[in-house]
Amino acid sequence: MDSMLSKLSPTITNMIRMDHTHVMAAFHQFQPDTAVRVKQGLADNICLALEVHAQLEEEIFYPALREISPDEVLDKSKPEHDGMRELIGRLRALRAGEPAFDATLNELMRQVMHHVADEETELLPKAERLLGAHLSDLGARMTRRRLELLGPRSGELAGSMARSMSSGTLLAAAGAVAAAGGLLLARRMGPRGGLFGARRWSH
Repeated sequence: MDSMLSKLSPTITNMIRMDHTHVMAAFHQFQPDTAVRVKQGLADNICLALEVHAQLEEEIFYPALREISPDEVLDKSKPEHDGMRELIGRLRALRAGEPAFDATLNELMRQVMHHVADEETELLPKAERLLGAHLSDLGARMTRRRLELLGPRSGELAGSMARSMSSGTLLAAAGAVAAAGGLLLARRMGPRGGLFGARRWSH
């Protein structure tokens, strides 16, 4: 199982980049005129993603890199996470629509952007140079730990994802599901009989 997970998991550095991409995409969906329900869902999703991401880095990535090469950027990474956690705590105490909500989320975005820039320009390339042979195994460890952390919070994750989708996105998703269902049904019924078969439409 472990060897299979190592083969299927991204390397730890690519997994960290994917986490960064996910969070930054969520930040960019947050606009002043976004519906309150969507704002709340985006913020909840961002907070959960950052909490899990920070814990994974602190438990697995930072110690592995520190063993090989202590680094000034690495030394300030944990305090930066702590600053983000403080903002997340403030954000979770607010509700979308309150005056301080948008400002707090924007401050969190600024801190995350600075942190991501440091990691992607310095720490991740350095890890790829120094930990090359271990990147896949570390990625598998991170995948296992992510599942452990997210398991108890799966309901929270599903709820935030649902709220973060706009009504247009929800309608598009429903339409895609309906279209896929119709296509599967048509394939099952065959090309010459049933709902979409030639006999139904013959005169």
